[in-house]
Amino acid sequence: MHHVTVIGAGTMGNGIAHVFAMGGFTVSMVDVQQSALDKGLQNITKNLDRMLAKGTIDEAGKASTLAHITTHTSLETVAATADLVIEAATERLDLKLKIFTELDQM
Repeated sequence: MHHVTVIGAGTMGNGIAHVFAMGGFTVSMVDVQQSALDKGLQNITKNLDRMLAKGTIDEAGKASTLAHITTHTSLETVAATADLVIEAATERLDLKLKIFTELDQM
C-alpha cells in the first residue's frame, strides 16, 4: 500500500493525512472547497512546526511530510489510483451517502 486518499480536510481529515504522510505514504487530501484544503494544510504545517520546536522531528522530516501531501477538489481524479480511501467528511448523512455512491461507481 502506497497511496492513501483522505476525503475531507477538516480536523479529522487533515490529522489522518498528516499521520499517513509522516509514515511515508503518498496522500491525496480531497475536499470540495479549496479554502478547506488550504486551511487543512495550514493546520498540518502548524502541527509540524510544533513538533519541530519540541524536537520530535527535524526540518527534513517536516519537508518530507509536506511533500507527501497533495490536495484536490475532485475525488474522481485521485480515488481510482488509491490503495486506501478514508472518508472523513462532515457528519451529514446525505453527504456521506453521496460520497460512497460516487466511490462505488468508480
